[in-house]
Amino acid sequence: MRDKLFFRYFTYLDNLFRKIDRKHIRRTRNIQFIPGFPNRRGGKLSYAEWAHVIGIFQTLFYHIIPKKSGNQVLDIGCGTGLLGIAVEPFTKEGGSYIGLDVMPYEIEFNKKHYSQNNFSFVHFDLSNPSYVTTQSDELKPWPVESNSKDLICALSVWTHLREEDSLFYFKEVQRVLKPGGKAMISFFYLDDEYKKSLNIRENKTGRYHASGQKKWIFDKAAYDSKNWFCPEWVDTPEDAIGINKEAFQKLLSTSGLKLNKYYPGNWKEIPGLYFQDVLVFEK
Repeated sequence: MRDKLFFRYFTYLDNLFRKIDRKHIRRTRNIQFIPGFPNRRGGKLSYAEWAHVIGIFQTLFYHIIPKKSGNQVLDIGCGTGLLGIAVEPFTKEGGSYIGLDVMPYEIEFNKKHYSQNNFSFVHFDLSNPSYVTTQSDELKPWPVESNSKDLICALSVWTHLREEDSLFYFKEVQRVLKPGGKAMISFFYLDDEYKKSLNIRENKTGRYHASGQKKWIFDKAAYDSKNWFCPEWVDTPEDAIGINKEAFQKLLSTSGLKLNKYYPGNWKEIPGLYFQDVLVFEK
């Protein structure tokens, strides 16, 4: 009962704050689309954190997209539109944005919330053990034309994909991008910086352990994979999946994409662009 009252009270205050705040927006008009508290998801509930992350990725898009307007954008795992808000300025003057997600209620919310004529949202019928288990288990192409997108973005999507799904949809990125197009994808990348963050010491089982932060230790095989891992605490591997260097090279070699930029995340206990590792690829 107390939690319900707090939720209602906080939602009321949040709605009141956003109504007043929108009247004072001067130079970053796209943040007017930040949803209310009940619809801010994706591991970020705070209004301030949504605004902060939108700013991070709007800046990143500015630096990685050659054109500053008219871009055709595909957002995989769009959630309730965080990256859609960040990329909105770059879709003006003939561009478009498609948000794709496996969660039907997220898509329905987005269709009502975002009023831009060049924005569209599509439900993708695919199961994932961490999100929805009642949909299709068949891996199938995205309902998007080949060689059609200037930018593909996916925030915290490949961190929930097992090896088979990860490889299949990484090839979909290559298929959908225009030649020279960019893809911004976040990972838990288990590279040398990751190993340093563990204060490495190897026990008899060959697993890495840390004396400090233990939540983000990917030392359990995701299903029977040799290169895709998850932490011990997960209920299902798709709750949090990290990839090692061999997995990363496999993604590149099977897709033909090239790594363009790499921004290590602050989950590795170092200053970072964002929480997860952010990698930019080019076709």
